[in-house]
Amino acid sequence: MYKLFSMQRSGNSYKARLALAFLDAPYRCIEVDILRGESRTPDFLAKNPSGQVPLLEVAQGRYLAESNAILWYLAVGTSLAPDTRMDRAEALQWMFFEQHALEPNIGSAYFWLCLVKGGRDLQTHALEDWLERGYAALQVMENHLKTHDYFAAGQLTIADIALYGYTHVADQCDFDLSTFPSVNAWLRRVEQTPGFVTMDWTPAPAPHDHANFAAEA
Repeated sequence: MYKLFSMQRSGNSYKARLALAFLDAPYRCIEVDILRGESRTPDFLAKNPSGQVPLLEVAQGRYLAESNAILWYLAVGTSLAPDTRMDRAEALQWMFFEQHALEPNIGSAYFWLCLVKGGRDLQTHALEDWLERGYAALQVMENHLKTHDYFAAGQLTIADIALYGYTHVADQCDFDLSTFPSVNAWLRRVEQTPGFVTMDWTPAPAPHDHANFAAEA
């Protein structure tokens, strides 16, 4: 069984949980609160020197970091991974876009405005840039979705999961999504896919894990 080190309100962590839910894959979820420094302890840094979540333990002592790398690992051999060479490349194209255009702007705004107490005051100087670049990213997505239901292969793939993670919370951090009808329609399509779970959903621990779960969390 996979073990996922995750922060509930992290968009990157949610991407991994959402993929696991779509795949109906069993896993243990261990909450790591990065705001309390829980990802900077010696024990966690031994697992992931970058001190970030999500982190997936794929086998005893074998760990995989970076949300989109985790998505690819989970998706290989499933319907979430495109079959053809070009479809795979297009999925990667959008996942790279998510990491360099969407996550640094909408993700950063979400982190500081929604998760960090007093974050708006601390990041006043950065908010204008996040909004400008975040809106530019949303417009790229809108233009694509005007003529496509999904981002690659004509179906839901890990490219959609990667982009959904922070797009669906953009309206919580000063972004107005009302002018992006195609993006909104795509968000609803993702949410209507069988297996979908919301960001606040948590998997129930397996009965035999109860004794160790709290200690590890």
